[in-house]
Amino acid sequence: MEVQRQESLGRWDGLGSSNASSRSEAMESINQEIMSKVEAIGPLSASNLSLTAIGSPHNSDLNDILAHVLMLSKRCPFEDVRERCIRLLKAVEDLGVRIPRPLGNGPSRFIPEKEILQVSKVDTRTQSIFEDAFAALGRLDNISLVMGFHPQYLESFLRTQHYLLQMDGPLSLHYRHYICIMAAARHQCSYLVNLHVNDFLQVGGDSKWLNGLDVAPQKLQQLGEINKILAHRPWLLTKEHIERLLKAEEHSWSLAELIHAVVLLTHYHSLASFTFGCGITPEIHCDGGHTFRPPSLSQYCVCDIANGNGHAIHHDDPFGNQEMCGEVEVLMERMKQLQECRDDEEASQEEMATRFEREKTESMLVVTAEDEECVPSRDISRHFEDPSYGYKDFSRRGEHVPTFRAQDYSWEDHGFSLVNRLYPDVGQMLDEKFQMAYNLTYNTMATHKDVDTSMLRRAIWNYIHCMFGIRYDDYDYGEINQLLDRSFKIYIKTMVCSPEKTTKRMYESFWRQFQHSEKVHVNLLLMEARMQAELLYALRAITCYMT
Repeated sequence: MEVQRQESLGRWDGLGSSNASSRSEAMESINQEIMSKVEAIGPLSASNLSLTAIGSPHNSDLNDILAHVLMLSKRCPFEDVRERCIRLLKAVEDLGVRIPRPLGNGPSRFIPEKEILQVSKVDTRTQSIFEDAFAALGRLDNISLVMGFHPQYLESFLRTQHYLLQMDGPLSLHYRHYICIMAAARHQCSYLVNLHVNDFLQVGGDSKWLNGLDVAPQKLQQLGEINKILAHRPWLLTKEHIERLLKAEEHSWSLAELIHAVVLLTHYHSLASFTFGCGITPEIHCDGGHTFRPPSLSQYCVCDIANGNGHAIHHDDPFGNQEMCGEVEVLMERMKQLQECRDDEEASQEEMATRFEREKTESMLVVTAEDEECVPSRDISRHFEDPSYGYKDFSRRGEHVPTFRAQDYSWEDHGFSLVNRLYPDVGQMLDEKFQMAYNLTYNTMATHKDVDTSMLRRAIWNYIHCMFGIRYDDYDYGEINQLLDRSFKIYIKTMVCSPEKTTKRMYESFWRQFQHSEKVHVNLLLMEARMQAELLYALRAITCYMT
């Protein structure tokens, strides 16, 4: 059985080769395997078709393999593979077998498919990035396609993620993917959970662990406590939490393993934020990404309405257009005035501290979403403990987030070197990724060119850190209220603190005159600022334990 699985893995892996003849051989092998299965079963009737194909192509189920071929026909960066897959699906259909079709309208529920990079129409650099990603994972996922608006960032992101998941490191491969599942599940992110369930099984993970955290090894179960604290209230993490993991006798973690685990947890908490913030849809070959049902006459699916993918797009609301007219110009004028104020006078340290505390308190009062609590499904909640534990508005209960002064413990002066020492090269990669998101600019705002957006980018980054209690002494937090309006703050807080509650309406209600690529850039900033904030609390706790 294991030999068969390895052979099958090899066939699919061959499609990622840079050598055209190797891809052709792999495709021929897949073609033969599918045709032999089709001939063995004959034409399928609707009654014996499975309507829920899961994305692992490595089992014997024909539907799963056909779903994988469908994904390749749409997403493979190699044109020869896409064309062969299209022809193969047509040949199978001609033999009387029902083939799958994609559900939904592209990689995002929020961004029209025509605006997202098509794998068949990219520049040479992006093509190379897509090919490398496909060769590493056997897929070009929807997250990468949406991040493709910003190829420089995507390259850094994929390099870091590849290193964390697949290169040499303190943790075994199956532990890494299980930790990814635990982290994504905290925010009920079924998209990431499903991807890593498949990856976990591919690298030889024990399927029994997927029945729930309570049947995973004790060592992973012990990680559940810091998973929930980092995801929802990272300021509560202490050196005692670290000590319990490092001194758990036969189930203890080494410092290097713990750093690897913490980086994975924070990476996937923040990636869940990006996933929900961009409305990422299920992968074509995964659950919810395809169907074997024939299309309805109207070509319209009830799930599209439920997902907010109806034809009434918020941007086209004539009253909304009146409201948003001049939004960009107003923002640019405020940036100009703030710059002039900076040049004229500088607030005292006492005044700066007061403004920070005021902004931090106000950020607690921003309501994340009107919805009731999202109750995670059993499929998701089994991967973590204490489902009721989440982000709370502390000020309403008389609590507050303590202030974490960045000059006492910063990423640049403290966190970076600790990560690099215990998990070589990762500190450098994370630093490049943070810098890439923070400094990325095209000097544009909507239709305006030659605009210095650094003030706006800093306000977004520092507002997120402010929500986590992190203060920069040299920053005037009075700028935040000038630059970030209420609808934008609601979106930021929801995406960072309770991403599973992010809606299409929220995405559309902020910066309504801006391009989708600019909103994706905002989401990259939110994701990286959140990851760095979580990391700072975790690394500070580890440093306190070590000293």
